[in-house]
Amino acid sequence: MIIGTRGSRLAVSQTEIVTSKLGKKFPDLQIEVRLISTTGDRVRDRPLRSLGGFGAFVKELDDRILSGEIDASVNSLKDMPVVCTEGTRIAAVLPRGPVEDVIISKRPLEELPRGAVVGTSSVRRRAMLLNVRPDLVIKDLRGNVTTRLSRLREGKFDAIVLAKAGLERLEVDCEAFVLDPTIFIPAVGQGAIAISCANGSKHFETLSALNDTETRLCVEAERYVLSGMGGGCSVPIGIWAVKELDALRMRGIVLAEDGSRAFRLDRHLDVENLKVGLDRFVKEMMMGWEDIR
Repeated sequence: MIIGTRGSRLAVSQTEIVTSKLGKKFPDLQIEVRLISTTGDRVRDRPLRSLGGFGAFVKELDDRILSGEIDASVNSLKDMPVVCTEGTRIAAVLPRGPVEDVIISKRPLEELPRGAVVGTSSVRRRAMLLNVRPDLVIKDLRGNVTTRLSRLREGKFDAIVLAKAGLERLEVDCEAFVLDPTIFIPAVGQGAIAISCANGSKHFETLSALNDTETRLCVEAERYVLSGMGGGCSVPIGIWAVKELDALRMRGIVLAEDGSRAFRLDRHLDVENLKVGLDRFVKEMMMGWEDIR
C-alpha cells in the first residue's frame, strides 16, 4: 500500500500515526509513504482563500489517488472540502484529538495590550479574535508550525493562534493558552485525521478498520452543516459536534469578517433522527447569517 502525504512535519507525523495503527492491526501489510508537494505548501505569500481554500492542500493528493500513483492519502480533516473529489471517498476518520485553538504568547488573550499584533491565516480565527478583542491587529500568517513559531520568536507578532492538536502531535513545548472552545468554536473537523482512497479501492476494508465511529458521527454532522451553508475556509464559520448520551450537541458560530457581529447556536439533536435535526440546525444558522451580513 502506498500512502501519500504532504511533506510538512505535522503531515508526516499524522501519517506515522496512521501507519503505526495499520501496522499493529495488519502486521504483514507492506506500506510505503510518499511525500507530495501541494499548492498550499508551495505558495505561502498569499492568503489561503486566494488559492482555492481547502483544496489547496488536498487536490494534488486526490489526483494521485485517481491516477493510481498512491493508494491512499492522509489529511487533517479540517483541510478537506466538504464534498470529496469525484472518484474518492473517506475510508476512515481516526479518534479525534483536541479540538481547541491555542494562543501562543507570554500572556493570555485577555491580557494582550491594545494594538497587539496576532498572526493567523484563518478567517474564522481572525473574526472570533476581533469579536472579543476588536482592538487587536490581526495579520496573515502562513507556513508550517515551525515557520509560524519562528516568526513569533523573531518578534514579528505578539501572539499567534494554532490548533492544539497539531502542537501535541509535534510534541511542541511552548507557552500557550487554550481558547475556550465553547466561545472560540473550532473549525469543522478540527483535531481529526482522515484517510482517503479511491472508490472501489482494494484497500478500503483495511483502511476502514481504523475508523472511529463516534468521531465519524460528529465530524460528518459538522461537514453536513457546513455543506448546507455553502461554506468553506473563506467564511468565518465554526461548527462543533459532541456526542452526549443519545444526543449530538451541536454548537455553531458564523461571524462578519471583521468580527463586529456574530450569530451563535447551541442545540441538542436526537441521534436517531439526526438528519431532521441537522436540517433544522442549518436553517437556523442560515437565518442567523443573513441577520449579520
